[in-house]
Parts: sequence; structure tokens; C-alpha cells
Amino acid sequence: MRQNPSFAMTDVAEIRRLIELNPWVTIVSDAETGLVASHYAVLLDDRRDDLTIVGHVGKPDDLIHGLGEREMLVVVQGPHGYVSPGWYGEVAAVPTWNFVSAHLSGVPEILSSHENLAVLERLVARFESGMPQPRPLWAPPNDPEFVSRLERGTVGFRLTPTRVVGKRKLSQNRPDEIVETVIAGLSAGVGTYADPRLPAEMQRDLDARRAAR
Repeated sequence: MRQNPSFAMTDVAEIRRLIELNPWVTIVSDAETGLVASHYAVLLDDRRDDLTIVGHVGKPDDLIHGLGEREMLVVVQGPHGYVSPGWYGEVAAVPTWNFVSAHLSGVPEILSSHENLAVLERLVARFESGMPQPRPLWAPPNDPEFVSRLERGTVGFRLTPTRVVGKRKLSQNRPDEIVETVIAGLSAGVGTYADPRLPAEMQRDLDARRAAR
């Protein structure tokens, strides 16, 4: 991801927030047969306060990615959406795309069976928490044999990234009044590519920049 100082996101707390809110990531590896990408959910390591993440892949994706042996790129994609040049007023302009994203790179550590099971439990608990009647990993009709078989079919990993690139492109290079116009346009849901989360993220960023002046 090409970096621009105006849009750089370097605050660890902000990148942690991005991961927490957008756990469905893309994993990319340079495998023996060429580039390979997979999609999995990850969580922040609850024992750390840095950008270490934990997750799992289903077998044989561990072999396809060379998990634990090769560098892995994890792409975290936050809110994004199309920005029309019409929102800039009567000036020469072209369309753009606002977004928040982070790339975490490094060689992951393979988890033990016990650690992997703990991650699987956390993943299920995290995403079941919003259900009307949450069903944890160990809840019936799941039994120990079923859960054990499930764990054996996956490989858990922990990635403490050695390289991080975070980018928050939210029209920071535009005057406040233009940013407000873009927020209004996005909030109205104009266009096929509107993301309802994006205007809230832009407003949050604009408020923070104003407070820092």
C-alpha cells in the first residue's frame, strides 16, 4: 500500500480499533506456486497491547500458505466508499475513494493445540455475542469429541507484525467545509458504493483534527 504522509495512520490504538471493528481480513502469502490469498477472521491477542493478532486457517491452507515458514501479509479493510467530484463544488476535480486500511506483515508463530482451541473459543464467543441466543463453542449439541475434531482440522497462528502500514484517507487534504459536504453526501447514501460507516469515520477524524488545532 503506497503511503502518503497526509494519510498515514501510525497510532497503535487507532490500528487496534480498526482490527477490532473489522476482524474479517485477507491473508496473502508468496507460496511455491505463486501468490495465494485466503479470508479469515482474526482477533487482537488479549494478552498483548500491541498489534499482535491471533487466528486460524483451515487445513490444508496452512500448507498452501507455508504458515509459520514464510512472511504473511494481513490486509485489514475498514470502511470505504466512493467520493464524487461533484461534492467539491465548481472546481476541477476527479473521483476518488476514501478508506481506512492497515497491512500487517511478518512470519506467524504456529499455536499449540491448546492455544488454538482457546482462540477458536474466543472467536465463537466474539461473534455469537450479538446473537439473540448465543451458542458458545462447547454448548450442546457440540460435544468434546466434535470440538476436538474441529480443532484438529485447523491450525492456529499468532502474528506479531514486523512491518505495519496504516492508511486513513478521509479527505484530510480538503477544507473542512468540503469534508462536511462529502460527509453529507455519504450520509445520504448517494451512489451504489456508499458505505454507511464511512461518514461516521470521517466525522470522527474531522472532530479529532479540529480539537488538535
